[in-house]
Amino acid sequence: MKTLDNFYASLPDATQSCLLALRDLILAQSERLTPAWKWNTPFFDYKGRYLFYLSARHKKLDCPYIGVVNGNEFDHPALTLGNRAQIKIMFINPEEDLPVEQITEVLQLAMAQRDQPNSRT
Repeated sequence: MKTLDNFYASLPDATQSCLLALRDLILAQSERLTPAWKWNTPFFDYKGRYLFYLSARHKKLDCPYIGVVNGNEFDHPALTLGNRAQIKIMFINPEEDLPVEQITEVLQLAMAQRDQPNSRT
């Protein structure tokens, strides 16, 4: 976990606070979610498979976001696919209050999709 702690500690204050709040919100959704460090990014496993990740900076928009693995399998207006094939992302403004209700909806939809027997992962 030290690598994860170092990642969060290395961020500017606003981004650090935002991502730590997102981490806590994600982990509060299910006791089956666990933090992990993969590809130099904080990931969250759900039932042993990667489901969410946090990014401190979108290359073009310069803001943090939540990535939803296999987000292409469901729709939510807060998610965008962009030029990705499977991962949808939700942009977060670190200078504003988190849209907790919207984030919770996305997280719950992703977990419900993963629980479906026909889910790819």
